[in-house]
Amino acid sequence: MAFKETKLPANAPAAKKALGWVDDRFPLTKLWNDQWGKYYAPKNFNFWYIFGSLAMLVLVLQIVTGIFLTMHYKPDATLAFASVEYIMREVPSGWLVRYMHSTGASAFFIIIYLHMTRALLYGSYRKPRELIWLFGFAIFLCLMAEAFFGYLLPWGQMSYWGAQVIVNLFGAIPVIGPDLSLWIRGDYVVSDATLNRFFAFHVIAIPLVLLGLVAAHLIALHEIGSSNPDGIEVKENLGPDGHPLDSIPSHPYYTVHDLFGVSIFLLIFSCVVFFAPEMGGYFLEYNNFLPGDSLKTPLHIAPTWYFTPFYSVLRATTADFMWVLMCFVAAYTVFIWLKSRLSFITKIVIAVIALLAIIGMLPQVLDAKFWGVVFFGGSVVILAFMPWLDHSPVKSIRYRPTWHKYVYAVFFLSFLTLGVLGTLPPTEGRTIISQVCTLLYFSFFLFMPWWSTMGTFKKVPDRVVFHPH
Repeated sequence: MAFKETKLPANAPAAKKALGWVDDRFPLTKLWNDQWGKYYAPKNFNFWYIFGSLAMLVLVLQIVTGIFLTMHYKPDATLAFASVEYIMREVPSGWLVRYMHSTGASAFFIIIYLHMTRALLYGSYRKPRELIWLFGFAIFLCLMAEAFFGYLLPWGQMSYWGAQVIVNLFGAIPVIGPDLSLWIRGDYVVSDATLNRFFAFHVIAIPLVLLGLVAAHLIALHEIGSSNPDGIEVKENLGPDGHPLDSIPSHPYYTVHDLFGVSIFLLIFSCVVFFAPEMGGYFLEYNNFLPGDSLKTPLHIAPTWYFTPFYSVLRATTADFMWVLMCFVAAYTVFIWLKSRLSFITKIVIAVIALLAIIGMLPQVLDAKFWGVVFFGGSVVILAFMPWLDHSPVKSIRYRPTWHKYVYAVFFLSFLTLGVLGTLPPTEGRTIISQVCTLLYFSFFLFMPWWSTMGTFKKVPDRVVFHPH
C-alpha cells in the first residue's frame, strides 16, 4: 500500500504538524487514545482504583533512581559497601537518590498489596479478567525476585546473612537442592560471584521481564475493560455512540483523579524520605549500616518486611506442627469427598496425592525444613488460583453476605500478624500464633469454593451505583 501523508493547513501550529508527521509513521496518538485518552472506564471508581497508576509512578521512580545509583555503585564484594557509603556521603544528592530508591522499594510493595486487596474486595480477578490477574501475579513474583536480588547489593550485615539464609532454603529440596543453592550463589558461600550475578539480575534481567509483564497487564486490562466496585460489566449497556452508558473517558476525568492520588502519595513519600527513611528499621535495617561479615552472625536474621508474612509460614513449619498439618490434609481430603461435586476419578486422584503428602510429612521421610519451603512457596503461588477458587455468584463484596466481610477481615488480620511475627525473633508463643495464622491463611483459599457460595446474597443492580465524590 502506498504511503499517504496527512495534509494539514499551511497555517497549522508547528506542534500539530510535528505530531501529524509522527502519526503518519508511528501510531502515537492512536496508542494514547486506546490506552488512556479515549479509554472509557466505569464512572464509579473510588480511591481503591488509584493504586494501579501509583504502581506505574513508583516503577518509573525505581528505574530512574536505580540508573543513577549504578553510575557509582561497585558490584564487587570488597568495594560494594564502601561504594554505597560513597554515594551517601560524597556524591551530590546521592543520599537523596539512595533513600528514594530504598523507600520506593517498600512503597512499591505497599501499593501492590493494596492493589491486590482491591482485587480481592471487588472480585477483579473473576471472569473475564483471569489473564489480567495472572499477569498481575507474575508481576508480583518479579517484584519479589527483584527485591531479593537487590537486597544483597548494599553488602551490609543483614543483606549478606539474609541472602545466605534464603539461598540455603533451596538446599532443603531433595536431590537437586544442594546443587540449586550452589548454582544460585555461584560459590559455596555468598561471595563476590553471588553479588555479581544478583547485580546482573537486579539491573538487567528482571526489569526487562517486569516491563514486558506490565505492558501485557495493561494491554489485557484495556482489551477487556476495567472492573468496578459493583462488579458489573459496563459493556453490557452501550449508548448510541457505542460506548458504555456507565463509563467516562479516562482523560481528563481519571487523569485529575489520579493526579490527586499522586499528590497525596508524593507528600507522604517525601515525608518518609526526608524525615524517616529507615522507618524504625523496617525500610532499612540498622544492621545493614554495618559491612557484611561472614564471621559475625547477627542475633536475629529476617528478610525485609514485605517478605515476612511468607517467611513466617516457613518458620511456623516445625517438626511438631507437621502432625497438625497431616491431620489438616486428611480432614480436607474427607471434606472434599463429602462436599465436592468433582468426579469420582478426580476424588481418587486427590486422595492418592493427599496420602502421598501425608507419608512424605512423616519425620522419617522428609524433614520439616523441606515442607517449610513447600508451604513458603505455596503461600505465594496459591494466589494465582483465585479466579478458579472463588465460586461466588457475585463479584463485589458490596453484594455478598455480611459475614463474608468477617472472613476477609480474619484473612487480612492473619496476613498482617504473620508479617509482624516475621520481623521478630521466634519464641514458643509466637511460633504457635504463626502456626494458627498459617492454617487460617491457607483455609481462606482452600475452603473458598464452598464458603464463597454460602449465605444470602444481595441483588446486584443492572447499572452501576454512582456516588459523586
